[in-house]
Amino acid sequence: MLGHWFDSAIHVLRRPDAGRWSADTRLLDTAVGRIRARDTGGDKPALLMTPDGPCVIEHHAELIDTLASDFRVICFDQPGFGYSYPRFGYAHRLEQGAQAILAVMDALDVQRATLSLSCANGFYALAAAKLAPMRFDRLVLAQTPSLDAMQRWVTRVIPRPLLVPVVGQALVRSRVRKTAAGWFDIAVPRGADPAPMKRVTDAALHDGACFCLAGVCQGLVASDASLVAGVTAPVVLAWGDADRSHRHTPPDSLQSLVPHAELHRFEGCGHFPNLEQPARFAALLRSAAVH
Repeated sequence: MLGHWFDSAIHVLRRPDAGRWSADTRLLDTAVGRIRARDTGGDKPALLMTPDGPCVIEHHAELIDTLASDFRVICFDQPGFGYSYPRFGYAHRLEQGAQAILAVMDALDVQRATLSLSCANGFYALAAAKLAPMRFDRLVLAQTPSLDAMQRWVTRVIPRPLLVPVVGQALVRSRVRKTAAGWFDIAVPRGADPAPMKRVTDAALHDGACFCLAGVCQGLVASDASLVAGVTAPVVLAWGDADRSHRHTPPDSLQSLVPHAELHRFEGCGHFPNLEQPARFAALLRSAAVH
């Protein structure tokens, strides 16, 4: 727990420059803290998505614009990422991530929604769908394996010191921009140029955004699969097969938690199918919404 208090303490005085955000982006005061969200508004079916850190809302601009004709798109930074600074006691536990999703829905008066989250955030989506099944039509996830496969990924890919409370938080904080840039180097397909993604993240971190990588990894390794098993909502999974960070992760392992999960492989795509192939991912979302 001490590590998560460290993250909260170093961000407590942060004040983002909201003048640089799009006009439909604002901070929401919720039960789990202040969360930044972009909301296209309207009365279309609601679609909630969350950037996979170190990505931020601005990375999703093209996808949001593509989907806005069919959905009320709400894209928000999870606590501890982007400009949603973690409050004291937020430890990235699955139930807390689920409560963050529900808190955003409550703040924006959204009764039902489709969730589209990726990687570790996908477990928050599953936990939310199990906690409040009547509020979710379906889940469209990306790069989310089974929880035990994800925990093995953490111990295999994340440097061991980052899993030590306080030590990990201090290490990430001391070189947060280099850590974020290094992540993109292994997350995109070999031969792809990560520079555009890096620039958006680096500008956000320079402006005060947060990237609590150590905190979320520490939360993941301590998580219990019972919180995400047994989801009954339809689940669709997009998997980039050129994601070098997940080259040893079985794409279909999510089906051990959600046997009815429908797997779609995105050939030549890395860790971010929703951002690297936004037109195809948008088509997947539309198709899922009508079935």
